[in-house]
Amino acid sequence: MSIPKKKVLITGSNGLLGQKLIDLYLTIPDVQLIATSNGENRHPVKENYLYESMDITNHNRVNEVLKEHVPQTIIHTAAMTNVDACETQQELCMELNVFAVENLAKISHEIGAHLIHLSTDFIFPGTKKLYTEDDIAQPLSFYGNSKWEGEKMVQKFAGSWSILRTVIVYGVVHKMSRSNIVLWAYQALKEGKPMNVVDDQYRTPTLAEDLAMGCRLVEDQSANGIYNICGKDFMSILELVQRVGKHFGLDTTHVKSTDSASLNQAAKRPPITGLNIDKAIKELGYSPRSFEEGLDVVYEQILKETTT
Repeated sequence: MSIPKKKVLITGSNGLLGQKLIDLYLTIPDVQLIATSNGENRHPVKENYLYESMDITNHNRVNEVLKEHVPQTIIHTAAMTNVDACETQQELCMELNVFAVENLAKISHEIGAHLIHLSTDFIFPGTKKLYTEDDIAQPLSFYGNSKWEGEKMVQKFAGSWSILRTVIVYGVVHKMSRSNIVLWAYQALKEGKPMNVVDDQYRTPTLAEDLAMGCRLVEDQSANGIYNICGKDFMSILELVQRVGKHFGLDTTHVKSTDSASLNQAAKRPPITGLNIDKAIKELGYSPRSFEEGLDVVYEQILKETTT
């Protein structure tokens, strides 16, 4: 008698993390994967998993899909993550980052699923580096506040849950809908464009593959609670761009430092964050790559995308 496979359902599977989770779970034979996202499946591989078109703001559709498949674990990656757009489109931000999470948490409790919810360092005010899981949230932006409210919904309504906080996720996937800071830096440096880069924001950038593995570790161990899952290298955004240039042998003399105030962005960013990952290392066995190792992974994928 064969043991039934564990069902894992992903929301936002067309996104950067979502596609990396598909890549990862396709290598795990004892899991039946259900990928969900809004619209058509953008992942190049269509076999050996199920895909359901699902808009997380359509609560009836979410209820229908989850109760049809009854997954043991839900990895909720779908969100509105454009910080400035959240500031100017607050109603949509609330729909995606709060009300959809509330609905998902309630249904996950109803079907007995463990909910893994992705959150962010932007829930913090940015007054210190390497925040721990126990530090107090004090968001500066509407985006940060929406993600903090989403965390509360998970804790209030989900029976079994984990919250994974992360920082500046970077990587390459097929048919990307949005770029990310590493790809932007690489492309701009390669083209020799003048660049004004902030030197007063500090983060711990995260390779998408590492974040996917963090999700898998939590899912596999049914770990409950809050975990910081991000990169291990702390740096300013200016240093990030300079390290991208150095690693790929690109000229950085046209990169000029500036401060956040000069950018006139709609949303305020926390100046200094980054997350302390000691808990994830100790309890989960999480082991992220260095920033330069992450850049090597990205470069291989850039080459692959340009030759296919």
